[in-house]
Amino acid sequence: MTTGEAHVDKSRWPKDVPDSGLTKGLALPLESYMVPYSDQVVIDSALRDLQTECMSTYGFTVNLPRPGVHPPASSNSMNIERRYGITDRAEAEKYGYLLSPEQQNYTAQQTPDLPGIQVEVLTGHTRPEPVEAPAGSDVGYSGVGENTKPARAEYKGRKLHKDGCAGWSKRQLELNESDAGFVTQLASTGLSETRPHKSVEQAVKRWSACMKDKGRKASDPYRAMEQGLVETDTEDSIALALDDIDCKEQTRLIEVWFKEESAVQKRLIKENKDQLDVVKTRTRDVLTAAKAVK
Repeated sequence: MTTGEAHVDKSRWPKDVPDSGLTKGLALPLESYMVPYSDQVVIDSALRDLQTECMSTYGFTVNLPRPGVHPPASSNSMNIERRYGITDRAEAEKYGYLLSPEQQNYTAQQTPDLPGIQVEVLTGHTRPEPVEAPAGSDVGYSGVGENTKPARAEYKGRKLHKDGCAGWSKRQLELNESDAGFVTQLASTGLSETRPHKSVEQAVKRWSACMKDKGRKASDPYRAMEQGLVETDTEDSIALALDDIDCKEQTRLIEVWFKEESAVQKRLIKENKDQLDVVKTRTRDVLTAAKAVK
């Protein structure tokens, strides 16, 4: 680790399978086709090294964000810990429905503030420009826009890579970004199909009745989460979150919903076996290539 580089604390990384809360020990079938966070860090680290090397060929020394420093709340995009609403009572006692400060840092990560020409060389397009706020607004801009332009063709006589050094690094690993999207979409389909199942509907109704007995009004766990996230009083938000989790435990909501979605995902895997096998093979090859990057 170079001087001043951020420290990677693996003890804060999410477990491949939750080891606490109501989803302890649970993993849905499609998760076997997703990249766990520990492997994603290996891939992202290789991409970072390749991008740094690529940038140096244009005369730039850059310090890109180090993967693994700000871990997410879940090991993969299934987000089993919050798939059916919050499930970890110990976390809820501290933060209610919010993520911990460390996990919030992950969602707030941004591309480093590089000079314009370095952005072009790295990404293959110009820096996104701020979006002007509507007339009469009391803020100067509403956020970063997508109004970028293609990067210049070359820099100091050296041709820029398609999609910049970032695109070049992905091609070195033969990374197919559509693979992750395909699995995530299947998982989304599975969740949508499961929600109307009779056993899930009944479990949700039992949960809602339990919440009503506690003086709460919420038709399902997602509505409770919405309420908790907009609640300005931290103590009230935490109390709501704890009632939510206690009712999930009393009604076995997580157990029922997980069982039903597992069955749906197994069917989806069978229906998409050929493409999923390709995804698994390509993912394995990308990880092998990433480990070989020096």
